[in-house]
Amino acid sequence: MKFETWNPYLSGALAGILLVASVAVAGQYLGASTTFSRSAAYIEDKAGVDTNRFDYFTAKKGKYGPGSLPNWQLMFVIGVVAGSFGISLLTRSFKVVPVPPMWSARFGDNPWKRGAAAFLGGAIALFGVRLAGGCPSGHGLSGLSQLAVSGFIAMAFFFLVGLVTARLVYGPRK
Repeated sequence: MKFETWNPYLSGALAGILLVASVAVAGQYLGASTTFSRSAAYIEDKAGVDTNRFDYFTAKKGKYGPGSLPNWQLMFVIGVVAGSFGISLLTRSFKVVPVPPMWSARFGDNPWKRGAAAFLGGAIALFGVRLAGGCPSGHGLSGLSQLAVSGFIAMAFFFLVGLVTARLVYGPRK
């Protein structure tokens, strides 16, 4: 079976089921960005860096420190990666694309330039989600499911900033 895209209604329903299952089974709402902070603390600890020097890793009783892994959120992130890879193999849609066509049309075919831009964009995004105290899945999906005003505000800004950023990076729609 080969799919080009997933039905957005089916995808949304499956994400909703996953959110409900996460709360029912683990008692936790969806979120992923904190896993990267916890992983950084773990790696630094294994490399001999004293993470106690950084308030961030010792805040909230060591919530983000090296001893905070493994946890449900790490399993969620691993599941997202493994599930995405598995379904791409199952549907025969897996392919390695070092430079996506949209990027290539605007900036050329250099994979190093694309990689550097992706890394910089990821670093900026990760800084932003840690500054905000959570990512789109945490603030957006979990916040909306609880009918939290902050969730609605967060999702509105995620979409707005995403649209503006896409326009700035790729230019007007042709």
